[in-house]
Amino acid sequence: MKINWGTGIVIAFGLFMTFILYFVFEVQSNSKYDNDLVVEEYYKHDSHFQDEMARIQNAHDLKNKPSMIYTAEGLKIAFPNTFENEKIKGNVLLYRPSNKKFDFDTEIALTNNALLIPQKKLIKGRWDVHMEWQYNGIKYLSKEVIYVN
Repeated sequence: MKINWGTGIVIAFGLFMTFILYFVFEVQSNSKYDNDLVVEEYYKHDSHFQDEMARIQNAHDLKNKPSMIYTAEGLKIAFPNTFENEKIKGNVLLYRPSNKKFDFDTEIALTNNALLIPQKKLIKGRWDVHMEWQYNGIKYLSKEVIYVN
């Protein structure tokens, strides 16, 4: 049996399609490849975008901003001394882009104008830190990326 150009092209396309379909089924069926959405309720989250931008702008407009510093003890979030500890309310969300199982939320409870998130809660890699807080009735949102070694 002799294979001509047309038959060779059809066989090549068939093998290529089989190859691609194998990888699609492998990724969809294997639990090792986690393909979750970043946010569960994407459209609901998106409807509050303008409010989020206003809170980010409020945080950006501050003369003395809170700082996030990664140290050997953990993540230290320090507020300037001009803020009164008891008037600051809010929470800190640490989001792990690679695996949502490691995400956690911490309420802001300051001691000496600082919040320390212990090293034992942070595994190595990238963390997105979203700090939503309120002071004197004004809402703020700070976002930063830290890398834990």
